[in-house]
Amino acid sequence: MTATDPEVFEAAAAPSRAQAKSTAAGLFAQPLTPMLTVMGVMMLVFIGISTARTSDMVAALWAANGLAAAVWLRSGRGVGYDLSFGALITIGILAGQFLAGNTPVIAAIFTTANMLEIVLAVVLARRFAPTLNLASVEGASRFILSAAVLAPAVAGLFAAVCLTVFRDAAFGVTLQTWWFGHALGIAVISPFVLSLDMRAVKAMLNPWRVAETIALFGLLIGACVAIYFLVDLPVGFVLIPLLIVIAARLKVIGVTAALTVISIMGLSSLMMGAGPWTSVTGDLAERAMLLQLTILFGYLPTLLVASLLEERDRLSARAKAGQIRAENASAAKSRLLANVAHEIKSPIGGVIGIGDLWSSGQLGPVTETQKEMAAMLVKTARQVEALSHDLLDVARAESGAVKVEMRPTDIPGILEDIRRSTAMRPEARMLALKVVCEGDGLVALADSQRLAQVIDNLATNAVKYGAAGGEVLFRARRIYDGVRIEVIDKGPGLSAEKQAQLFEPFNRLGLERSTVEGHGIGLALAKRLVQLQGGSIGVESVPGEGAIFWIELSAA
Repeated sequence: MTATDPEVFEAAAAPSRAQAKSTAAGLFAQPLTPMLTVMGVMMLVFIGISTARTSDMVAALWAANGLAAAVWLRSGRGVGYDLSFGALITIGILAGQFLAGNTPVIAAIFTTANMLEIVLAVVLARRFAPTLNLASVEGASRFILSAAVLAPAVAGLFAAVCLTVFRDAAFGVTLQTWWFGHALGIAVISPFVLSLDMRAVKAMLNPWRVAETIALFGLLIGACVAIYFLVDLPVGFVLIPLLIVIAARLKVIGVTAALTVISIMGLSSLMMGAGPWTSVTGDLAERAMLLQLTILFGYLPTLLVASLLEERDRLSARAKAGQIRAENASAAKSRLLANVAHEIKSPIGGVIGIGDLWSSGQLGPVTETQKEMAAMLVKTARQVEALSHDLLDVARAESGAVKVEMRPTDIPGILEDIRRSTAMRPEARMLALKVVCEGDGLVALADSQRLAQVIDNLATNAVKYGAAGGEVLFRARRIYDGVRIEVIDKGPGLSAEKQAQLFEPFNRLGLERSTVEGHGIGLALAKRLVQLQGGSIGVESVPGEGAIFWIELSAA
């Protein structure tokens, strides 16, 4: 078989034809949506032509294209679907044109211009706002600029040229009336249809929300009647606060429905020559342009406000869900740490007891080597025991089980006690330990036991990591509204990167394989204990110049 054999081409073309058939068939598998859309478009075309023409044959408000574009965007895509749906919309627009009494030539011009606008709106929306997420400022802005601004401008230019040629219409007036009227229709109707989903409908069916919606729209309709039919002065700006309230309470779907109501009421007043239009000079086209500009630039921005508020609510809900997940994970971790600590404490006590008995010779004669081994065993076991206590404290602190008893605490006394206990450690025998208290009244509101635990932890770190400096200084002084405690060493210091990680649990800043003992728990526990006492803890350090660990507490 050669490459030019007709059967080869037939086999290659079969899948694409089958795909096109299945896509087109999908349109008619559920024909209710396209049929209702065609009927809606036809009626909106007829109503627009019959009631809203203000510039020769162009309507000041055109909702049909907004409905068609929104349904097209929501219902599906694919070449077969697009061709089939586009053909149905063309039939609906053409039928509406003839139903309104337009001649075949005018009907053909308007149908072509409208289809050009709808197709452009769909293509541009798919390109620049593919998610159709109008519940965000970026999504709503992209949709409005692409589908509601650019598409009507191109179609309006085509319609203005054709009407200038065939009916000697005013090009500029025709263009602006088409552009503004059709932009208004797409900017209002399309977002309403796109935001109308089952989640929004279920939210609106809440009895309180139904009552709120009825109250707000009753107030809106009453205000529109007063502004557009009863008052002769241009006071339409009073609708803006009401639109903002609707945006805050009913979000995008509520604002688009409100803008539709305002547009219909305003246009009805314009065509009847009632309300504020009696005091506005100019012909019908000029007054229509004034109404269009008022709605587009005065009222339509509330749609972006609604998008911003809906996006804020969505992000807030997402953050709250993330917080709940994090809290659950933290609680699970705390339970695990507590269980591990309890499981370690029980057997390690037995190991320490056996090691003491062994080293003391109570289990039988022992050699010097065996004594050293027993001492090493007890030392290691006590380190594990200390770790279990730290784990248990961390778990209790994170779960909120640690209770603090706040009372006036003498800071110089605690610092002197810590200095003495630190001086008794073998690793501190070559260090100079000093206490410096600047000023009187160094009494903080704290839990003395927990505060001593925190300062002892800082002192232990200063001895372990800053021993090369030869000195550790404990200092206390008054600050604006409290007491500041500092533990200062002359060690190698810390980089800014390491300072940012210092209070993270189980983070030893790369010293895991060093000879310095530790588990990376102490500072994390210290931070939590200080926070429970209403204070703050931090570090100031420059590499090569030591470190200052500080605690700030409220004065008693």
